[in-house]
Amino acid sequence: MKKILLGISLVMLFIWSCSDNSTDPTVQGDGSIKLYLVDSPSTFDSVIIFVKRVEVHKSGSDSTSGWFVINDSLRSFDLLQLVNGASVVLGDSVLTSGKYTQIRLILADGNYVIDNGFRHDLTVPSGMQTGIKLNHAFTIEPNSLYELILDFNVEKSIHITGNGKYMMKPVIRVMPMIISGSISGMVLPLDAQATVFTTIGLDTVTTYPDALGFFKLMALPQGVYNLEIDASNPAYKDTLIENVSVFSHQNTDIGTIELETN
Repeated sequence: MKKILLGISLVMLFIWSCSDNSTDPTVQGDGSIKLYLVDSPSTFDSVIIFVKRVEVHKSGSDSTSGWFVINDSLRSFDLLQLVNGASVVLGDSVLTSGKYTQIRLILADGNYVIDNGFRHDLTVPSGMQTGIKLNHAFTIEPNSLYELILDFNVEKSIHITGNGKYMMKPVIRVMPMIISGSISGMVLPLDAQATVFTTIGLDTVTTYPDALGFFKLMALPQGVYNLEIDASNPAYKDTLIENVSVFSHQNTDIGTIELETN
């Protein structure tokens, strides 16, 4: 009789063990998220921010308990290095499948700007308490990766107050990678000091060619764009490149654009 009871107990233990898949994300239907940070260029020398935590908010949860941390390691970024195709991974984590409504960046102390060689403290209201909140509804599907690009627009985000203080009210465009692509090329000559931009509805996506003339406009929704190249040097003519097609997960290379002289 004891042998029979022991056998039943072992069978029950085996069944319970097989059904307890709490550590198996495939059975639970978990997915994952990956956030990339890029920036539009600015006339500042550097913009340094310290991000200590990245979170997302689950739909249907309350405002305090519904936040899930996807990165909690303190890191610093020079936003002005994240241009022309450069990016960093801001967060990368497994998430319970379901709907989410917001992304939040919690900043640490010490953010600053270098402007014309001088360092200035950068104040980010609420950035260190309630965080920088980005409204973006998305769904994490079971066993799949959801990738997002956060496109920081420093030029529009930082304001200098009347008493000379530097304040940041972040302007960040959120774009899923699954529906976005990019445009790249070369603009010459370098002394044209060109600005390259295009528009997405009411938003303008801008970049400056690098020291070799290369540029890349990131996080563009699939579609057709008119690309404008404005020369700061009045010796050169502005140029319009029409009907540039962008496809998701692809880069459209328009080659080298030689600006004409006036």
